[in-house]
Amino acid sequence: MLILKGLKNKLKRCLIFQAMNVLRFLLKLEQMLKAFFRQSLKEYPRMYPVDQSEYNNLKSAIEKLTLNDSSVTVHRDSSLALGAGWRLGFLGLLHMEVFNQRLEQEYNASVILTTPTVPYKAVLSSSKLIKEYREKEITIINPAEFPDKSKVSEYLEPVVLGTIITPDEYTGKIMMLCQARRAVQKNMVFIDQNRVMLKYLLPLNEIVVDFYDSLKSLSSGYASFDYEDAGYQTAELVKMDILLNGNIVEELITIVHKDKAHTIGKTICERLKDSLPRQLFEIAIQAAIGSKIIARETVKAYRKNVLAKCYGGDITRKMKLLKRQAEGKKKLRKVGNVEVPKDAFIKVLKAPSDK
Repeated sequence: MLILKGLKNKLKRCLIFQAMNVLRFLLKLEQMLKAFFRQSLKEYPRMYPVDQSEYNNLKSAIEKLTLNDSSVTVHRDSSLALGAGWRLGFLGLLHMEVFNQRLEQEYNASVILTTPTVPYKAVLSSSKLIKEYREKEITIINPAEFPDKSKVSEYLEPVVLGTIITPDEYTGKIMMLCQARRAVQKNMVFIDQNRVMLKYLLPLNEIVVDFYDSLKSLSSGYASFDYEDAGYQTAELVKMDILLNGNIVEELITIVHKDKAHTIGKTICERLKDSLPRQLFEIAIQAAIGSKIIARETVKAYRKNVLAKCYGGDITRKMKLLKRQAEGKKKLRKVGNVEVPKDAFIKVLKAPSDK
């Protein structure tokens, strides 16, 4: 009996010891996963309620959703134009879109999403500004707060060291994709007869939105992509505003490289033209850097045929009717407001596959 009792106690101790080991392993695994997600979260759109009176309801909805999606990080944010909101960290564009859809479907929440950004840095030029900001290098997360070139000596953008493994038949297309994203090739190694490993130094803002989707599309889904932080590099950056009938849309303010500003501005204007519904007045969509307009598209107005009842007659009668219609549309354009549909912001971000 004593032997059996001793064995029973030893068995209990062994089970407790094993349970403690399993618990330690699970805690360590949780810490590793959290560290991995913290390193991976590089996409930071901002979210605001359409109506500020719905702030608390939206806050509650976001808290509930993040309980079962720990990969999303939430930080409070505010904007002069949009009010109080949050800066959210997502694993990608698809993750952001799913999160937004769940807010709408499960909690009936109406939100405004801005374009995803990455943290830039600016090196201040004068001692007065350094004293004001209390540091020489400032980090810029909100594009609306991007400082003017006259205040800084240089801008810095985050870069990553990307590793792409792909079948060799897709190498040419992928190299062209990387060159279009301002990448610098660091290495190229043939792993075996059919596979190639490419290493590129890539600006983070070039891969944060649609690079992975384009890569998968070009390689028929066979290429893999991984990256690690590689610090910051000097870059010629500018702030690009999107205007609708002369009014800046703060949700679409972006920071872009100077060499790609015209192309990106033109692309955003074209996508907005396809996304915005037509109105009774003309909508001018413009991309601007400072006071310089670099791209423009126009959404034509609905037009009533005011000459339908004019059968012949003097031309001056027709001209008078057309002039009156033009004056009415001009007046309507001054007082009319253009509301950007919620799905238009995500449509603007979704780029066609690079070829």
